[in-house]
Amino acid sequence: MRSVAALLLVGMLILWAELPTGSAWSCPPVRIICALANPPNRCYSDRQCPPFKKCCTTFCGRKCISKPSSGGV
Repeated sequence: MRSVAALLLVGMLILWAELPTGSAWSCPPVRIICALANPPNRCYSDRQCPPFKKCCTTFCGRKCISKPSSGGV
């Protein structure tokens, strides 16, 4: 009985880890690379960011960013 409960718990954790975070947009491309060999990361996954923000690679490390504006210039 314990092994069944443990397997159910592991299965639920795997499903929870793969749930979408509610943001359908993807991170913008990075065109400039940081000169630091090991740039600091302020986040490692979207779950560490506030709502409506995403953990993206920036020119110097990862950080939480808002959805890029879709306005044309």
